[in-house]
Amino acid sequence: MIAALALAAGIVLGLILRPTVPTWLEPYLPIAVVAALDAVFGGVRARLDGIFDAKVFVVSFISNVLVAALIVFLGDKLGVGSQLSTAVVVVLGIRIFGNAAAIRRHLFRA
Repeated sequence: MIAALALAAGIVLGLILRPTVPTWLEPYLPIAVVAALDAVFGGVRARLDGIFDAKVFVVSFISNVLVAALIVFLGDKLGVGSQLSTAVVVVLGIRIFGNAAAIRRHLFRA
């Protein structure tokens, strides 16, 4: 319940304050969001499977975001940023959909 309230408060604050993202950070934000979503879906799946550990979730969340941002940063430096961004989104998307399928199977027993 605390997490849901924190999420709602964050959304409301974001809508009211309308924070801006620095220009140099803009290419990394979508990748960071997808990486964070991967960690969240993995955490929900682990919770439903009964193996959730808060420390593992926090480390997974932070490392997913940092590794994804690092890959995109290296891609930008090598001149292939868009290709590596696409690769990161595809890989994380596959993981997200796999976790979503496992969550669906668990919730609907199908």
